[in-house]
Amino acid sequence: MQVTETLNEGLKREIQVSIPKEDMMKQRNERLADLKDKVKINGFRPGKVPIAHVAKLYGKSVMGELVNESIEAQTKEVLIERKEKAAQQPKIAMTEDEAEAEEILAGNKDFDFTISYEIIPPFEVADFSKIKIERPVVEVSDEEVSEQIERIAENNRSYETKKGKAADKDRVTIDYLGKIGGEPFAGGEDKGANLVLGSGTFIPGFEEQLVGTKAGDELEVKVKFPEEYGAQELAGNDAVFEVRVHEVAKPGKLEINDELAKTLGLDDLDKLKEIVSGQVSSQYEAQTRQKVKRQLLDTLDEKHKFDLPEGMVEQEFNNIWNQITNDLEQAGKSFEDEDTTEEKARKDYQKLAERRVRLGLVLAEIGEKAKIEVTEQELQQALYQQVQQYPGQEKQVYEFFQSNPDAVGGLRAPIFEEKVVDHILETAAVKDKTVTKEELMKEDELPV
Repeated sequence: MQVTETLNEGLKREIQVSIPKEDMMKQRNERLADLKDKVKINGFRPGKVPIAHVAKLYGKSVMGELVNESIEAQTKEVLIERKEKAAQQPKIAMTEDEAEAEEILAGNKDFDFTISYEIIPPFEVADFSKIKIERPVVEVSDEEVSEQIERIAENNRSYETKKGKAADKDRVTIDYLGKIGGEPFAGGEDKGANLVLGSGTFIPGFEEQLVGTKAGDELEVKVKFPEEYGAQELAGNDAVFEVRVHEVAKPGKLEINDELAKTLGLDDLDKLKEIVSGQVSSQYEAQTRQKVKRQLLDTLDEKHKFDLPEGMVEQEFNNIWNQITNDLEQAGKSFEDEDTTEEKARKDYQKLAERRVRLGLVLAEIGEKAKIEVTEQELQQALYQQVQQYPGQEKQVYEFFQSNPDAVGGLRAPIFEEKVVDHILETAAVKDKTVTKEELMKEDELPV
């Protein structure tokens, strides 16, 4: 076999492999000899089929198998011998001439093919101990816990039917049917719906028109869907709702006591405060984690500069771009609506793609050196969480992941990333910094 490097330019490599026809025929004949004792052919006793007859029947298919096996084996061997890591699955080029391909399968011509790939560039990983991180921390105040509990009490407030007209803060029970241009639209109908006036639950302008109504009233409520409304087909449209009021109820006293806790299945108010405080704390901790991770990734991006495999960057950009354009299309928006242009957006997302590829390579290198692995238990837990998102379709979702290695890889990647981040933070200089809730919750400008 002859292996010749035909391209070595930057990260791009191209290797020409030539396997002599004699070597291919030797392997083929060994396979056929083994097959001779196993196949059953009418007119011949087991093991007595002439090798020439076996070759006539199975020679071409066996040679086809050897071609595929040779490509896979030689590709692995080339990378191992050259001590290179392919950034993506290497591309294989063979003859497209049918007559030439037949000659190869017949064993009359050497098998030549080309392996093309980009390598993962070598780079030095930054010293973790020199990475400085400010960990934003928000203390959960008694005032915030009280506000959360007040919302819970509000949602569990009792209402008492009253005679007379509905006022702000009253609850009305209504049937409604929405129409645009005289035609009902999907999602625009409900019966027995409870609506607290002034809650801002419905479309702007809807609740205000129910103030002053009473049980038994029928009326038309005219509103305009906001331009930014989630459903594109409704956004910006004028609508008329035919409404019938069944009941008007006044709010009961807002009770924040042990009885409230007991209606929620808890022992007392102190237990409710403890749980709410824990929930708020968990929300803050999750946001803190994202801020810390963002700082870390920004630092890693700054400290590592090396050439990137063009194929990986292109694939990542295409993934991002397809998602962005699909989202815009679904929302019925353009780049101009987002205060940008397609040209500027392409440049921005190209930079984002490069950042993601660079960080992906850095984190992979760190994880490999630290021998970080995703356990089967962690993978199963992630799979379980995915399955739970599709109630009634659990079996289909599970079977999809079982038969789709790429999908399983999509579950493994974020777990691996989080474990690598934890590994780096164990060594990095992390210092807590008390911040306000607003500072902590402020969104970062650039997606990670």
